[in-house]
Parts: sequence; C-alpha cells; structure tokens
Amino acid sequence: MGHWLSQWTLLGVPLTTWLIGLWTVSSIFLTTWVILQRRAPVSTLAWIMLLNLMPVVGVIIYAYFGPQRVKRQRLRRWHTRAALMSQADMRALRADRPEPPLWALQHARLIEQSCGLPPSSCQHLALLTNGGATLDALLREIGQARAHIHLEYYIFEPDTTGQAVLRALTERARAGVRVRLLVDAIGSPRLSSRRGQEHLADYLAAGGQFAVFHPTRLDRIRPLVNLRTHRKIAVFDGATGMLGGINVTDDENERVLPDTAYRDTHLLMRGGAVRWLQYLFLQDWTYAGGSPAQDEDLLPAEAAPATPGVPVQIVASGPDNDGEAIHRAMIDALGMARERIWLATPYFVPTEPAWTALTNAALRGVQVKLIVPYRSDSMIVTAAARSYYKELQEAGVLVFEYHSRMYHAKTLVVDRHYAMVGSANFDNRSFRLNFEVAAAVFDRGFNHQLAEAFDADLSHCQLVPKDRPVPPHQRLFEAVARLASPLL
Repeated sequence: MGHWLSQWTLLGVPLTTWLIGLWTVSSIFLTTWVILQRRAPVSTLAWIMLLNLMPVVGVIIYAYFGPQRVKRQRLRRWHTRAALMSQADMRALRADRPEPPLWALQHARLIEQSCGLPPSSCQHLALLTNGGATLDALLREIGQARAHIHLEYYIFEPDTTGQAVLRALTERARAGVRVRLLVDAIGSPRLSSRRGQEHLADYLAAGGQFAVFHPTRLDRIRPLVNLRTHRKIAVFDGATGMLGGINVTDDENERVLPDTAYRDTHLLMRGGAVRWLQYLFLQDWTYAGGSPAQDEDLLPAEAAPATPGVPVQIVASGPDNDGEAIHRAMIDALGMARERIWLATPYFVPTEPAWTALTNAALRGVQVKLIVPYRSDSMIVTAAARSYYKELQEAGVLVFEYHSRMYHAKTLVVDRHYAMVGSANFDNRSFRLNFEVAAAVFDRGFNHQLAEAFDADLSHCQLVPKDRPVPPHQRLFEAVARLASPLL
C-alpha cells in the first residue's frame, strides 16, 4: 500500500509524505485543543488516544461528542432555565423548605449548591421493585389525573407496554387533561422517528403533546452517545411523581417477558418534592422544543400536611452544569458511611473519585456490598466492570453478580438512615455526560425497605470469588475495556 502511494506526487512531493504531515499537524492541533479544555486527566488522555488513532474522522467525532459540544449546549440550556418560571413561582417553590435531619444538613447543602434544588419532603413513598408493579402504578396515576400529565423517558417503546401507556394517555387527553410526553431520540428511536408518528396518531389527534430530546442522526452511533436525557420522570397534577430506573418497554415488564425482563427499581412519591420533579420536567420540555407550558396549575399550592413528611431531596445532574450533583452526592454519602454501603448498579465503571470513596469506606471497616449483573447488555461494560473486581476485593468489598436476568436497579443504601433511588448508573456517562435524576431520602423506614429489596436481590446473586479464574485473553480484554472507561 505504502509503495503504491509513494508513486503518487503532489507538487513534486510523494503523497505518503503529505499524509504523514497532515496526520502530524492534525494530531498536534487536536491534542492541544483537548488539553486546553481542562477536563479530568483520565478523560483527556482517553480523548487524545481516540483522536490520534482516528485522525481522519477525529474532528467530526470531537465536534459532536466532545466537551466543546457540551459547553455549547450548556449555554443554550441555561437560557432556557432562566426563562422557565417567574420569580414568583421560584419563591413559592423555595418557601416550602423543610430542614433535613441534623446529621444530613451538610450533605443536603452540598446537593443544593451543586444543582440548585433544596431539601423538601414527601407524605408518601412507595418502592416499586419490578416493571409490572411500576406499570400498574403509572396507569393508575394516569387514570386519576385531572389537570396535567407529564412524562419524560429515555426509552419509550411502542410495544405492548408502551401501547398500554399511550392508550391511557390518549384517553386522558380526550377528557381534557393536558398531556405532555418527552422522549430521548437515542433511547426511543421507534417513537421519535418519522415512522413513529403512526404510533402517536391517536394520541396527537386527542390533543396530546410530544417532544424529542436532542434529535440527530449522528447520535445513533451508540458507543459515543452523549448528552442524552436518561431521566425517567412522571408527574401527575403536580402532586404525585415517579422516578427511578424503569423505562416504558416490554424489556422491563416481567408480565410480557417473564424470563428475561430486567430487574429494576422505581419510586412513587407524593408531596412537596414532586414540585421539583415538575420543575425539571418543564425545563427539559422547554429545552427540547415543546410548546411552552403556560398552565396556571403547574405548581399547585400545597395543603398543610396532617403528619410530618419524610425528608427527601431531588438531585439532578447533567452536562449543562459543572456541579455533577449526583456524582458529588454519592461520593459524599459514601464518605458519611460508618456501618454499611449497599450499592446496586447495572454499569459499574467508576470515576477515580467514586472509586476511591468506595474503597476508602471498605478499608476503614464499613461493610460494602456491590451488586452488578452477571452479564449486562454491553459486553465491553461488563468487561470494564470486572477489571475492578480484584482491587475491590482486596479493599474488602463484597462483589455479587446477579444471575437470573439483566440487573438494572440503581440504588444506594448507607447505614440505617440514608437511601438513594434514581436513573444514574455508577459510571462516567451518568455522572458527567447524561441528564440524570435521583431522590435522596433521609429516613430510617425507607432505608429499611430498600435494604430488604437489596437482600432479596442477593438471593439471585453469586459472590464473586477472590480467586476468580481469568484466562489471559479475557484479562487483556478487561484491561482494554477499563482503559476506555472514561468514554463508556
């Protein structure tokens, strides 16, 4: 090949010389550009390697998926947020501000300073530990809504599960309820594409509204997908909300796929914290190009509760904000632990700070248990996760692999009084590249419920032995996968 190219010349210079020069110049330019972004060193090195190994398409990849793209989107998103609500609305939201427990004051302050969402409370919390129960709750709340319904999902498939939800939404839209549905372009291609309009025809004809988050064809190259809304948010009449890891799809509904449906966790809540879910949805809806919501009842005044609520704080993060609120909240919670940390995640590809916080806890004597899937839906992510096992075990972490089906729960139990349920995986993508949401709950009773669910999951797990046999080729693959972890 080189000999053939050397036969061609341009201005008297062999073509191979021109190509080498072009590669050298582009390499120097791209490397300098990435370094000047001042991102995390590991991420910066990963981008430099990728761009130098793919010099021809490096500029295009970086333009659409690199940090500069995040920065441009951030500017546009901040303008959207500033125009979202009136000052009176924001004052009303912040007026209802219960104090968290004394031990959680600094943690709650960290969350608020990172994402702007203050502590709140809920009068009712219900833990949902499978897709069937979550679908039942979703359909029930849709049917009871009288003013508005807001849904935001990463994955919304027009399959058996999705069609049931669409029919329920259509019925409420016909009844005069204002219904808004927001889906991610990558996660919901069948619904967000032009062909998807046939699935939405009845819903749209009934008056339902629909928007797509970041629609772009280039983002369908899955290994480099950034800037997705990975959130799962449902708000009904501003008073009831749902969040967690469960999407609208047969893949997470054991009644449709009893042998293969994902094991996942979701949360239903009623009370003041729901109003902050509403705020997040409206922010995402307006940003995605949905018709501005002018409803006067989006933030209904709360009646004085008959009993004290459970302290809850909504945690939101995304590439529009350098606060990395979920990342920081998890690291801080791991640092607070004195007795136990039970972490469940489908994708374990930690950042250096998260990795250090987790192993530090184990080294100081905290019981640390980690549940991950035996085999996730990404071979390279599974390999990257396993590359951490040996070091985790040496620090004292007990690693369990869930065997019966794909494990998709994203939960955290700390000691006896703190819990978190949300959409974020324990990886760089969720911490820094996608839009995520979680609920931090400061309550012993809810902590116990989530711990019981974790215990139930352990019955389907196998403890990974410290002397796990790893063939040389598998060890190499895991090491290479770990090297790519900042981009996963």
